Amino acid sequence: MSLPFRSRVEHAAYPVLERLERMPRIVAFLVVLGLVVVGIAVPRVGFVATALVALLVAFFVYYTWPRQTLPERLMRLAVLAIVLAIAIVQAIPRG
Repeated sequence: MSLPFRSRVEHAAYPVLERLERMPRIVAFLVVLGLVVVGIAVPRVGFVATALVALLVAFFVYYTWPRQTLPERLMRLAVLAIVLAIAIVQAIPRG
């Protein structure tokens, strides 16, 4: 019998999230901050770093969705939309 998609994702993500939980919180913050700085500072390909941040935010939105209240869900979706918008604006060349 196959597990539902959400159960497979949670099961696969558990070791990574457990390792992330053991790290000091400042490390995760600095990694995301570094990706955002690279996304802003590097022309032409910086959108890749911003897209990685968007992917990370999307994963956490999906992973925590069942445990969140409606206002929390809306705020997380707003953050995801903003980060995605920034990545798209960075990816499209101005001409």
